[in-house]
Amino acid sequence: MMMVGPTLLRYFSLRFAKWILGLFLLVTLLIFMADFLEVVRRTADKEAFTLWRALAMSAFRVPSLVEQAIPFATLFGAIAAFVGLSRRLELVISRAAGISVWQFIAPALITVLVIGLFSVAVFNPISAMLKERSDEIGILLFGNEQRVVLQTTGAVWLRQSGTDGESVLHAEYALDQGAHLVGVTVYTFNDQGHYLQRIDAKDAFLGEGRWEMKDATVHRLDADPVSFESYILSTYLDPAQVRQSLTKPDTISVWELPAFIRLAQNAGLPAYQYRLQYQMLLARPLLLVAMVLVAATVSLGFTRAGGVGRLILGGIVAGFVLYVVTEFAKGLGGAGIVPPSVAAWTPGMIATLLGFTVLLYREDG
Repeated sequence: MMMVGPTLLRYFSLRFAKWILGLFLLVTLLIFMADFLEVVRRTADKEAFTLWRALAMSAFRVPSLVEQAIPFATLFGAIAAFVGLSRRLELVISRAAGISVWQFIAPALITVLVIGLFSVAVFNPISAMLKERSDEIGILLFGNEQRVVLQTTGAVWLRQSGTDGESVLHAEYALDQGAHLVGVTVYTFNDQGHYLQRIDAKDAFLGEGRWEMKDATVHRLDADPVSFESYILSTYLDPAQVRQSLTKPDTISVWELPAFIRLAQNAGLPAYQYRLQYQMLLARPLLLVAMVLVAATVSLGFTRAGGVGRLILGGIVAGFVLYVVTEFAKGLGGAGIVPPSVAAWTPGMIATLLGFTVLLYREDG
């Protein structure tokens, strides 16, 4: 870096930032247009429809959708920047001046580190906040239909405790962010952990310090089943804890994830998904660095004589392989097969080491 002056460093950094951010904005625009047209198509005949509401719903939802495109915008933006520098012979001149490959890659690495840190610390919380606002507009436009779509989760398992002792609660699905459970089965235990009874109910509504179950049947070991129109089960969980425990990890801000992890553990839920999401956000800057190194390995051999098709194909293949590896590791970490930190950091570390290895072999012999 001693041979790269501040002017050259700033020039290379701006070139990479221009291409990466330009591709990211292009992807954002395309996703926004497609989403906006779909919202208009589905809501044009609704009573609450206005063009402004449809526009706002799509605009607020797009940041959460395009956040996953940041690594790919980095990969193809870096490839485009390297190709542009090669076409204009700027890399050739830099090498002739004694600047090594590591020195003119360094501005790109610094740029993507800044982009990665910004995307995690600032963009992610903003996208989560806007997504919540988009859901509110969606409920206004779609009514109860959208409320079910947005606020319904799949099967629910909760371990809880209350004045009646500990219990394990299962529901077929949850509405209103966990405040309304449907198809409920509860297994209760005494203070020594011995099984007491099973409660089957059609619905369960969370109140202040209690679950109110409708159309409940209680099955005890030493008695016949007894039916109740309404049955009360105490709980120390409050609505906020249940809502946060059932929220999808990818809709939570990076700053709130540690609290969600603690709440999930207190509710007896496995926190693998929350830990994995948190670690993947922390590992994003490293993943962007890996994308730049992958881009360098497939594009620095480019010459003006041709090879653009092969270059593009190489970038697509490299990005696809890294995406598959990342998703595979994510699946293992989300299921608790491997530690979430290992699943989140390993793909970026492997890609970074491979990129360094290839460049060392190709550029330094």
